[in-house]
Formats: sequence, C-alpha cells, structure tokens
Amino acid sequence: MFQEKHAWWKESVVYQIYPRSFADSNGDGIGDLNGITAHLDYLKDLGVDVIWVSPVYASPNDDNGYDISDYRAIMAEFGTMEDFDRMLENIHARGMKLVMDLVANHTSDEHAWFLESKKSRDNPYRDYYIWRDGKNGGAPNNWGSCFSGSAWEYDAATDQYYLHLFSRKQPDLNWANPRVRDEIFAMMTWWCEKGIDGFRMDVIGMIGKENMNDGPVGPGALYGDFGPSCQHTETTHRYIREMRQRVLNRYDLITIGEAGGGTADAIRYSNADGTELNMTFGFEHTDGINDHNEMGKWSDHGTPLREVREVLNRWELDLQGKAWNTLYLSNHDQPRQVSRFGNDSPLWREKSAKMLATLLHMMRGTPFIYQGEELGMTNIYFSSLAQYKDIEVHNAWRQWVESGKVDAQDMLRWFARISRDNARTPMQWNTSANAGFSTGTPWISVNWNYLEINAASEMADPDSVYHYYQKLIALRHTHEIIVYGDFTPLMTDSESVYAFRRELNGQVLTVLCNWTDRTVPCALSDSRSGSDMISNYPEHKTGFLYPYEARVFLQ
Repeated sequence: MFQEKHAWWKESVVYQIYPRSFADSNGDGIGDLNGITAHLDYLKDLGVDVIWVSPVYASPNDDNGYDISDYRAIMAEFGTMEDFDRMLENIHARGMKLVMDLVANHTSDEHAWFLESKKSRDNPYRDYYIWRDGKNGGAPNNWGSCFSGSAWEYDAATDQYYLHLFSRKQPDLNWANPRVRDEIFAMMTWWCEKGIDGFRMDVIGMIGKENMNDGPVGPGALYGDFGPSCQHTETTHRYIREMRQRVLNRYDLITIGEAGGGTADAIRYSNADGTELNMTFGFEHTDGINDHNEMGKWSDHGTPLREVREVLNRWELDLQGKAWNTLYLSNHDQPRQVSRFGNDSPLWREKSAKMLATLLHMMRGTPFIYQGEELGMTNIYFSSLAQYKDIEVHNAWRQWVESGKVDAQDMLRWFARISRDNARTPMQWNTSANAGFSTGTPWISVNWNYLEINAASEMADPDSVYHYYQKLIALRHTHEIIVYGDFTPLMTDSESVYAFRRELNGQVLTVLCNWTDRTVPCALSDSRSGSDMISNYPEHKTGFLYPYEARVFLQ
C-alpha cells in the first residue's frame, strides 16, 4: 500500500464562489466582495476550509472577469481593495483560507500592456503579446477560438494579427518573452505578500505556445485545433517549474491548475515531487463525454453512468500514488450537477443531490463545492436567447444558427441543458425578493424555484441537502481513510450502481451509489459490509438500493 504524504490542501474541502452571483451588498444587482464577507459565517458553519473566488480584478467583463485590465486593482462593481483586504482578514479570522483565480494566459485588450502593444510594431510592449503577419490574404494559421470563430484578430493600424485563443478581447500573452514572465511572477508575489493562500490557475496548460503550425480540422469543423501547438507543451512545463522556483516555493500555498488533458498530463503537472502544481482540473468527465460531434458540447448527448464511471475510476487509479486528484462535477463553466448527472425533478432532486455528493466526497482527492451545489440548486432552463448573458452562448448562436447550420429550437434546447449560465444564476439565500441575493434587479435572472430551494429553508431542515453536505465535510475531517485511503473500483459492469472501496491501515470503506430512479439489486448493500457511516435514506432494504440511494459502510 502506497503511503501518501500528508498535506493540508489534501485534507481540505474547497468552496468556489462566483462573486457576481453570490451576494449583492449594495443593491446594484451584482454580487460583490462585501456580500461575500457578510456570508462567511455560512461557509464556516458548512465546514469548508478553503474559499476559491473567481476573478475579482479590474475588467471590462467581456468574459465575466476572465479578461483582466489590471491585475492589482479590484473590479469597481465588486468593491475596493479595502473591501478585499477586509474580506481576507475575515476569512483568516474564521480559520479559512483564500484562493485567488490567476488568469495569466491572456489579458483584456483594455490592459495597459495591450494598449501599448497595439500602437506600433516597434513599441516596447509589442512582444508582450503574439503578433503575426497574415498568410495568403488571411490569418496566420487556421486555428479556431474556444469561443467560436478564428483565433486571430486583424489590426489594420499595424497590418498584423494578434492571437486570442478565447474572445477577441482576450489577447494571449507571450510567455516566451522573459519580461512577461517577470511581470506575472511579480504580480503573483504581490498577492502572496497580501496574505492569500493559493492560486487556481486559469487555462494554465495553454501558456507555452511552441509553434504556429496549422492544426488538424475535424469533420465538419470550420477551424483547426490549436491543441497540438498550445496545450501541455514542454515549454508550458518549463514555465510552471520556473514559477515554482521564483514564487510558489516561497509560500505555503495551494496551487490548482485548470489544465485539462488526460491522466498522464495531470501526473506531470501535479507530480508527487512537487516541482509544478499541487493538483489540476481534468475535463474528461465533463467536456469529454459531450464531444461526440463537430459541435462539441452542443448536443443531446446525456451522461450515462458507464462513461462517467470509466473516466472517474481511471483518474482515481492512474493518479494513485503519483499525483493528487481534484473532485468536482460542477463549477462556473458547467451546468448544475443535479440537473446534469442526477434528477432535478421535485420527487428526486434531494436524493440525487445527496447521492452525487456522497460519491465525490468519498473519493481520493480534494473535493470542490460550487456555490449552491450544497443546496441542490438546479439548471434554470432558459427558453430564449435574450435570457442568456454568456459570450460562449451568443458566439455559438452566431456560428451555428445564424449561418443556417442548426435549427434554433435545437440550439435553445442544448443551451438549456449545458450552458454555463445555468451555474451563474444568483445564489438562493431565502424566500424574499430575488432570493435574498439583491434588493435591486439581478444582472441575470434568479431561478424561479428559489421559494423551494434556498439556504434559509435548508439550514432549518436537518434532513436537507445542506446538512448532508455538512455531515460529509465533517466525516472527511474526522476519518483519515476518506482522504488517504487506497481506491478500488467495484461493480464496474453495473448499469445502475457506482461502487468503490477505500482502504487504509486495516480499515475498509465501501461506497454504493444508485444512479437511477429505480430500486435496483445490489448484493453489497448488506450489514456484512460494515456499519453505516452515512446514507441519504433512514431505512434500507438488504440486497437492494432505493432510487438514488447512497450508502457508505465502514469496517
């Protein structure tokens, strides 16, 4: 049995806040830093150890804060630097830690560096970004943007194109320029000296561009894939190791890379030697299972247990003893997990939400809770394009519907199922107007089910999803086997049950989760498997699991 090296970030539970939608303190309809500070006791009572806040830096908000115009200033809509300092002080006073979202693959096109870079080809900041001459009367290569369209934007003033792997207002930084790395590392150090406790690094796996070659064009695709040239390159690993030496090793931080890729990539980024990052987010269980046609995630493809289990088990087994895993089913870029993987009908929402929580929190890795997940918040199911705020949705509409390639009603159905705005509706605090999120008009609609699903009601109900999460977090803090135990898959041929075993120092933990709305046979659901640690049902049927039943035994 491998003896895992202990670390505080392995034993922690992380809670992600999307600040625009968490809590509005001043009635302008936009969540802010003071709103977060006002609800820290809620998070402390829930039991979380680390708060990850999505970007709060100055930004024109083309991509909701992931387009930064000043790394050392706070977005005016969110408050001031004094508000930030007070929030950080209050987080630490409650024994919790703060993780900042580091967005360093690109900036906003309104950042001072880019404004200088655009002025002329010989400007000192020109090489802070990736500028290239066109080719054959068009872009330098065939790469497509993650947000639809070309990854290149033409600038008539200097007769060159700049690279943007995301929005055209998010030009990519040129990490090959040592001055850029100096700037980024100095900025990271500045935040660390403020006292923050770590970084979640946005698309960090893309910072090392090794060439500008055309990418492969998939069936039906309009543009080439930049991945072979820009993702998980040797150059990226070299830059991260430099970051480790120049910044990260100087502080006791948690470092989480949004890198994607497979398990081999995760092992390189988050290797046990600690030369790069602590852990990375993989997307195979979220993005990969939807990537079944040229339109990527826009489809009716569901999430069958076999596909999800195969990916999650492979990550558990491949990383065991080699790297640390991240555990999540939802975040700001994914739809609500109970709507996607569970059943958000009034009959089964609570049971399936608890089942999914049990599955994740009993696995090996650090669990991430996305705001509202602990309440069982659901997709909002918008029915018109006008209701959506997300740039990804509007770009996809232009690319597929306005071009006549896809029927509008099909696209709206796919948006309702999988769009990012499903996770960005305001936090549902209580039954007052706007779910207690704001006294003004929210920037995006509140889910109309807030009268049934809200924090105040669930905190008052000992059988709620909220209290179930509270119990799961407390168990992880109490039982070392949940954090460090070895992982062994069970029942891998089952069409309905996700089961696995954890083992440590002679203890055995058996986890059983029914992914269906039917009672199903399960021979392991028997008192011989051990004593009940936690379940979402008060009573059980030997040899069976009730609909969406989760059951955990300890021997």
